[in-house]
This record gives sequence, C-alpha cells and structure tokens, in this order.
Amino acid sequence: NVIIFGESGAGKSSLVNLITRKDVAGISCNAKGCTAAVNEHEILIQSETLKSYNVFDTVGLQEPRLGIPQYLDAIENAYRLIQDLERRGGIDLLLFCMRAGKLTTTLENNYWLFHEFLCDKKVPVVVVITYLENEVAEMDAWWKQNGDIFRKRKVRVAGHACITAIQGGYPERHAQSRTTIRKVVQEFTADGQKEAWIRGDTSVSFMRKVKGLVGLGKDMVSCLKRCGMSPDVAQQLVDRIRNGVVEGAT
Repeated sequence: NVIIFGESGAGKSSLVNLITRKDVAGISCNAKGCTAAVNEHEILIQSETLKSYNVFDTVGLQEPRLGIPQYLDAIENAYRLIQDLERRGGIDLLLFCMRAGKLTTTLENNYWLFHEFLCDKKVPVVVVITYLENEVAEMDAWWKQNGDIFRKRKVRVAGHACITAIQGGYPERHAQSRTTIRKVVQEFTADGQKEAWIRGDTSVSFMRKVKGLVGLGKDMVSCLKRCGMSPDVAQQLVDRIRNGVVEGAT
C-alpha cells in the first residue's frame, strides 16, 4: 500500500498516471483542486515476478485554499484511510510529491501531518520532486543542489526521485521518470525496508492510543500544533476523530 501526498498542483495525479502508464487520475483544475477525495489505483510492476501495488492519491491539504471545513474533511478522510489500511496489512510507503522549488512551511506541515500524526513516523517517506523537464543538467542535479535543506529542516526522507510527469516534448525524460519512480516503489516496499526505517523507535503509536483512547486529546492536539495547525482547528479535528472512534466502538 502506497500513499501519495502533497500540495494541490504538485503533480500527484500526474504521478499516479506516470506510475500506472495510464490516464487513470484526474488532474486538479482549480484553486480547490479536482482531487477532492482519496482515490485508489492498482498497478502491476514486473521485476523477477509480477507484483501488485495499491496506490492512494490524496487531496492536497492547504487550509487557506480549502477552507477550514473542507480542510478538516480532507484530514479526517486521510485519517480514516490510514485506519482502513492498518486492517489491510498496513502502509508500506509514503510518496511526498513536491513541485521543484522552495521547501515552504506549508510543505513542511504536510510532511509532518502524514509522517508524524497519521503514520506515527513508522512509514518510509520518499520525496518526489516534479516538474523537472526543463532542468538544464540531469534531473537529479536538483537534489544535489537542494537536498541539504531537507536535512537542515529535519524533514527526514528515506530516498528521493527527481522526475517529470509531463510527456509532451520530453519523451526521454518522461520515460526515464517512469523507470525511476517504479524502481522507487519496488525498492522501498521491499522486505525489511519498513523495519529498517522504524528500528529503535519505541514511542507509543497514535493508532494504539486511538484504539485505547490513551492520551487522545492532549497528545493529538500537541502533535497537530507541531504540524502547523492552529489550536482551535486542531481541537476541532481531535473532537471529530474522538467522536468517530467512540461511535465506531459502539
């Protein structure tokens, strides 16, 4: 199970199409984006054997552009997706889709929301840098020039992929990008990768806290504030999740 997340306009839907070799995901076309819910796609990748992967395309999480109600809906949907995938064998990989440019505060907040709040720092994250079709040097040169900023800002990633999902006019780079991203999916979902990522982490997971209702309120609000969420919005989301957990248990 692979989840793609990132801002609207970063190229998440195009990334899905690149991986699947088909136009299966709609492209965002306005300020709120057309990718309004979580969409699931099955892909097959041939290596030594033919293996199936479930790829989930999530909505871009930007509070000012979505509005608070839609923003909370989107996060709650992502939260429910994580819970559902836990029952389906867990999450193997997070693909952090980012348009080539600055690592903004909004991007960092998106990273921490998925990496810490939703996935308990227990799922490998690979950052996918998009829109590099016009890079003068090789596409991976972007990471060589900018990768240090991720380390300085403590945005921990297991790997990176520098790509373009735009085919018109850039057929060679598009084909190279498809090979690159499919290899990333294969490599970072392989046996032992997830265990290597979480080795030594003994913290109590948020999902276990949710299931036991242990420290649900204060801990979750504190975590959401670290993700850049205002205390009021964080509390609204916690109340939604708490109500959903209680209703689901009855």
